[in-house]
Amino acid sequence: MVPARAPKTYSILLAHNLTLLREGLVALCRAEPQYHVLNGCSDGATALRLIESQKPDIALLDFNLTGLSTLEIVLKLRKAKTSTRIVLLSARRDRKTVLEALRLGVNAFVLESDPAHYLFAAFESILDGTVYISPSLKFNQLFSRPDKADLQSSIHALSPREHQVFSLLVEGTRAKEIGARLGLNPKTIDTYRANLMRKLDIHSVAGLVKFALERDLAAHRSDVLVQVK
Repeated sequence: MVPARAPKTYSILLAHNLTLLREGLVALCRAEPQYHVLNGCSDGATALRLIESQKPDIALLDFNLTGLSTLEIVLKLRKAKTSTRIVLLSARRDRKTVLEALRLGVNAFVLESDPAHYLFAAFESILDGTVYISPSLKFNQLFSRPDKADLQSSIHALSPREHQVFSLLVEGTRAKEIGARLGLNPKTIDTYRANLMRKLDIHSVAGLVKFALERDLAAHRSDVLVQVK
């Protein structure tokens, strides 16, 4: 049995691209007396700077932060051995995304569609030193070994960086912006795009979007069919 934590106030930093959602999360957390919100921000670079300088107990991060990708933030914080617990808030629920986030060092994975009490359950779990995965996700499917056909014909064939580029492409992010967000040359992005299309045997962005939606690999957005040049 995990020993009960001594009563105290825990600090939280929130980062979300969407102002309305960010302000709602701030209000939700401030309504709970054991949590103190230090800051709210909308981009990845600011989130990283604030986490490094303020060292909050918990960082609640939107999966789709701009400026510096959320998984890059996680990687940098873990390499620096930062003690802040990281809760990832995502609209995506595919196996590859969840496992990659956990592998990089995310402490909790919560879905944007989850009820509020799941978020606070995540806070409690990670403060007790355990990893939290949304109950909305099928735990057995996440950690079962994919069969050979799935590995060869699905998103699992992509490298972590190819998967990152794939995710941004199907969300409507243009190639130049992907390069800026990942700190890569546009020609390098073109190479990743060509490689992932070859592996998936899909040769257009519209085809990638269809592939992602059929497998629930993309956030459900009305503008997801924006073409990438």
